[in-house]
Amino acid sequence: MRLWLRGLVLQALRNFRGVCGVHGPPPPVPAPQIMATWEAINLGKKPVPEYFNFAHDVLDVWSQLEKDGHRPLNPAFWWVDGTGAEVKWSFEELGEQSRKAANVLGGACGLQPGDRMMLVLPRLPEWWLISVACMRTGVVMIPGVTQLTEKDLKYRLQISRAKSIITTNSLAPHVDAISADCPSLQTKLLVSDSSRPGWMNFKELLREASTGHNCVRTKSRDTLAIYFTSGTTGNPKMVEHSQSSYGLGFVASGRRWVALTESDIFWNTTDTGWVKAAWTLFSAWANGACIFVHELPQVGAKVILNTLTKFPVTTLCCVPTIFRLLVQEDLTRYSFQSLRHCLTGGEALNPDVREKWKSQTGLELHEGYGQSETVLICANLRGMMIKSGSMGKASPPYDVQIVDDEGKVLPPGEEGSVGVRVRPTRPFCFFNCYLENPEKTAASERGDFYLTGDRARMDKDGYFWFMGRSDDIINSSSYRIGPVEVESALAEHPAVLESAVVSSPDPIRGEVVKAFVVLSPAYSSHDPEALIRELQDHVKRMTAPYKYPRKVAFVSELPKTVSGKIQRSKLRNQEWGR
Repeated sequence: MRLWLRGLVLQALRNFRGVCGVHGPPPPVPAPQIMATWEAINLGKKPVPEYFNFAHDVLDVWSQLEKDGHRPLNPAFWWVDGTGAEVKWSFEELGEQSRKAANVLGGACGLQPGDRMMLVLPRLPEWWLISVACMRTGVVMIPGVTQLTEKDLKYRLQISRAKSIITTNSLAPHVDAISADCPSLQTKLLVSDSSRPGWMNFKELLREASTGHNCVRTKSRDTLAIYFTSGTTGNPKMVEHSQSSYGLGFVASGRRWVALTESDIFWNTTDTGWVKAAWTLFSAWANGACIFVHELPQVGAKVILNTLTKFPVTTLCCVPTIFRLLVQEDLTRYSFQSLRHCLTGGEALNPDVREKWKSQTGLELHEGYGQSETVLICANLRGMMIKSGSMGKASPPYDVQIVDDEGKVLPPGEEGSVGVRVRPTRPFCFFNCYLENPEKTAASERGDFYLTGDRARMDKDGYFWFMGRSDDIINSSSYRIGPVEVESALAEHPAVLESAVVSSPDPIRGEVVKAFVVLSPAYSSHDPEALIRELQDHVKRMTAPYKYPRKVAFVSELPKTVSGKIQRSKLRNQEWGR
């Protein structure tokens, strides 16, 4: 018998058994001791264990705690759809179902530890089952959004060399169309009530699978997942994460930023293919909380508000785009059952949206900042003073600084690149590398810091203020202008539903600020020329006059990634004829 941590964890975690790669059963332990150990690792007070597997070392422990009465009776997983159907799993039921799913992956699919599997599923319970099954088998999961085209699928399958894919009827024909060009693809799993030639039916296999499965013994640095970046700039890149970077990395943020406890029910409206779905999985289940899922493909403003009224969701996370839509509604017509904590991230939050949400609901909006490559970098934690427009302070265990192009730390108030210190010690919750792209991995570091590619400044109190992506910065007559500040100013005008600000060529100034504006319905019939002048004057009053948009275009919608991030790069390329 071998223990992988000492001190509190001698009682809080399980024994590893033998050398054949199999874990032993967990002993009964009280929840506070588990959380104390996880927190200590995140704060650097305890070392990261040599071996770690989230399914075995976290989920199965909560299952045991549940059996022993040390956890509230909330489900671990609660799924609903638009027809009234529901799925509820306790941690014990999640464990049983995920072990059956693990036997499908290792049996019918023939997948071995280290093999790669693409998960392209909508918000169905099977996504969470397969994710946990991948952990149990050591299979590397590669989530993808359901809006992927044949070109997208082909690119991801070829570059990742995935051996298996699981999806639904809607995407299966696209997979079939490009399968011949993807020689690594050996098995195709279908989540459906019907069959399809060349595909194995996951539901049928799951029904017949055994509930007995021994979790593979994985090292903390073994690969857990590959995520493709959002593609806001250039082709999506493969970001490799380890068993510990996500499995342990979200414990602290789950407690401090998401503020989760075993009694909470957490709803994150993000698509399953986006990295925030994994953030939810690990932060919620690491803290013994319930994950709530609404299956509808398009989770609109009224659906969200009605769901919060009907179900006892305590914690809500949406991208700022969603909150911009929510504050357009009359929120006084809704009475939320249990909502107490709200979060946002993925793009900059306009102060005006935060203020409108707070004034109408009485709830604060806590912004967080991170990337596919990282867990949470900065955040406005629950209980801390929030400076409107700031993305908060550095989140442990990161040392975050504003640095110049050589990686030298800049003083407070100066604008530079957001840098995360990776030397002399690389944070355990950091990505391993950009797979198949050592040049990109090397280019992302300067001196002792990894550069996020974002521009910001830090004030004397340690708060970070986002300015924009490094390639979004506008240089007009030697004035450097961040698009977010202009967008925030525009957002405070009632005519503006949302906006995107980019550089546009100019024969005199080299480049100028151009704003693409989606108008609020009440202003759609206003005189365009008069409204442009009004918006320009408004920005001049709200911020430095040289930052006002010299060009304004009214559009019906803005280009976005599937996660809701505005793709300024598309608008900028359009302006510059690229």
